[in-house]
Amino acid sequence: MRCGNRVKIRPAIAADIPAMMGLEKHSVTAAHWSRQQYDTIFSQRSPRRLALLIEEESVVQGCLIASAMDLEWEIENIAVAGSARRRGLGTRLVGEFLNLARTQGAQAVFLEVRESNGAARALYEKWAFLESGRRPRYYREPEEDAIVYRLCFP
Repeated sequence: MRCGNRVKIRPAIAADIPAMMGLEKHSVTAAHWSRQQYDTIFSQRSPRRLALLIEEESVVQGCLIASAMDLEWEIENIAVAGSARRRGLGTRLVGEFLNLARTQGAQAVFLEVRESNGAARALYEKWAFLESGRRPRYYREPEEDAIVYRLCFP
């Protein structure tokens, strides 16, 4: 899963948890999870989950975590390092995930995003996600509505 000479997308492993936590800690808009929540991604008891990393010159620059529920996937969390933003790495990461979900038989992908997160909303709209709802006061610190986006595969 290569994107250019220096960029690679790969499945995350449990040893990547510290890097994933570091990314989300420095991303105001990412979901902030506990170590235990990250551990469950790699647990056998966990629902079908997928965690992808994007690396540039072997340095983790972004991660995406998703879970499957029957024929639908939910993007649960995505974070890109501040120094790597606005360079297309998030776009590549979402594109790789969508390709994987489609090949695994997904019929749709959905997610929630802060209403004020214009960069993330533009990213999802670039991939043809459509607004499908709103969750009032879904986020805290600060309190804010979530916009629900959905992408259906043909």
